[in-house]
Amino acid sequence: MASKSTAVTSKILKNALFFSLIISVISYEFEVGEETGWATPTGNEPETYNEWAARNRFRIGDTLYFKYQKDSVLVVNSEDYLNCNTSNPITKFHDGNTIFQFDRSGFFYFISGQSGHCKSGQRLIVRVMHPSEVESPESAPSPAPAPRSSGDDSWDSDDWGPPGISSTTKLAVASYYMTSFAGILFVLYQSF
Repeated sequence: MASKSTAVTSKILKNALFFSLIISVISYEFEVGEETGWATPTGNEPETYNEWAARNRFRIGDTLYFKYQKDSVLVVNSEDYLNCNTSNPITKFHDGNTIFQFDRSGFFYFISGQSGHCKSGQRLIVRVMHPSEVESPESAPSPAPAPRSSGDDSWDSDDWGPPGISSTTKLAVASYYMTSFAGILFVLYQSF
């Protein structure tokens, strides 16, 4: 009887390890503010927090990493975001190294908890895609070619070479390879 319960426990632990590995493979950690971290904007930044968020595609399971000093991160509702209201946060973080995981699709609103920082631009809106919006790389349609004016056979000087690789494409390719690697590990692990 003891060996049967040990085998069941072993099987449960193997499956828990496998699923935690899969979850970590398909999610991505985004560093808010990149090198600068979560700080009051000075005006010399190449982009705002919301411009940065608009460049990225967030999915359920992804995380935001906030690195900051003498500040805090507040998760708030849309009204408190618009008014920079720090008095009624949904969640407050003040440890200097915050990791926030998206558990649903929709909008998430973040502001600084320090007086005046939000009004200075230290705030962020993130839209997490619904699973139905997420397409695998092989099923994504190719972009349509830009229309040309009639009779113009000349080379377009603004169209030199292939387009740049977006962060979404990089994430999709990395996710594909990591998932394949995890699957191989799982098969090898189950064979022992």
